[in-house]
Amino acid sequence: MARRTTRPDPVRQLALSTLATRCPHCGGPLWAAYTNYRTVVTLSGPLRLAVQVRRCRAPDCPGFGRSVRPEAEGRIALPECEFGLDIMAVVGALRYTQHRSIPEIYRELTGRGVAICQRSVTNLLDRYDELLTLSLADPQRLQHVTGAEGRVVLAIDGMQPDVGHEVLWILRDCLSGEILLARSLLSSCQEDLARLIREVRAALRVPILGVISDGQDSIRKAVAKALPGVPHQLCQFHYLREAAKPIFEADRHAKQELKKRVRGIRPIERKVEGRNDLEATVIRGYCAAVRSSLTDDGHPPLAASGLVLKGRLMAVVESLDRVEEKRGSRRS
Repeated sequence: MARRTTRPDPVRQLALSTLATRCPHCGGPLWAAYTNYRTVVTLSGPLRLAVQVRRCRAPDCPGFGRSVRPEAEGRIALPECEFGLDIMAVVGALRYTQHRSIPEIYRELTGRGVAICQRSVTNLLDRYDELLTLSLADPQRLQHVTGAEGRVVLAIDGMQPDVGHEVLWILRDCLSGEILLARSLLSSCQEDLARLIREVRAALRVPILGVISDGQDSIRKAVAKALPGVPHQLCQFHYLREAAKPIFEADRHAKQELKKRVRGIRPIERKVEGRNDLEATVIRGYCAAVRSSLTDDGHPPLAASGLVLKGRLMAVVESLDRVEEKRGSRRS
C-alpha cells in the first residue's frame, strides 16, 4: 500500500561537514565543491540535512573528481535512503524480536508519528537483512569472536515471523554466544541449510566440535552432509519440553480450574468506580493484583504457570485474611 499523504515538513535542520580536509591520496586540500540537501525521516521527525561535499582538484591525483561526503552522514541514514537508521533498527527489532508482521510494524510506526507506507516497511526490512548479513559474515569478526575459545559449538535454528514467509536462519556459537551467520531463506531444504553451514565453516579458523538444534529433519541431514563426523545433539530445551509435556498439561488444567474460581473481578471494580476513598483504592489494588496473576502465562516448561497462579492467589487470600483480622481487632 503506497503512502497517500504528503511528506511532513522537516522539523529541524542539521549541517554536516567532512572531518577530513586533506586528500588521502595526494595530501592536497579537499575543496568544498557544493552542498547537497536531503530530507531523512527519523523517529523524532523529518530531518533536513545540509551535506557539504568536498573534492580534490589535483588532475594527477587518483582521487581527482571523487566526492568526499561527511562521515557523520552514515550514522544518520544509508545512501539514497529517505528513512533514518533508527527507524530501520526499530523495524528489525519488531520483526525478529517481537515477531511482528509487516502490517503490525506499519501500524506501530504510524502510531509513533512516522510518515511511511507499508511498501517502505518491506524495503526497510530488506535493507536491514542486508546490513545484518554483511556485519555477521565478516571473516575477521568471526575469527575474533571464536579465537578465544579455540573451538565452536554450533547452534542452528530458524525463525518465521509469518506463516508462508521466508525463514530467518541463525547460526550461533554456544561458547561465545555470538551470532556467526543470519540469513533469510525462502525454503528450508537440506541443500540450502548445508550451504549456510559450509559458509560458516569456511570463515572459521577453529574447528566445529559439535552442533545443537531441534529435531527438524532437514537440519539433521544438512549437518550430516556439511559436517560429516561432527556430533549432533538435540537442544536440551526441546528435550525438556517433550519430557515435561504430561506435567505441562496437568498444570494447564489446574490453571483453568483456578481461573474459574476467581471470575467476577470486573463487577467488583464497577462497584467502586467514581470513589476515591481509601477502601475503594485498596479494592482496586487487590483487583489489579488478581487480574495480573490471571494474565501471566509464565514460560513453560521451566515455569509452571498453574503453580505460579496458585501461589499468587494464595498470597492475595492471605493478605485479605490479615486485613479482615485487623478490622476485627479494631471493632472489638
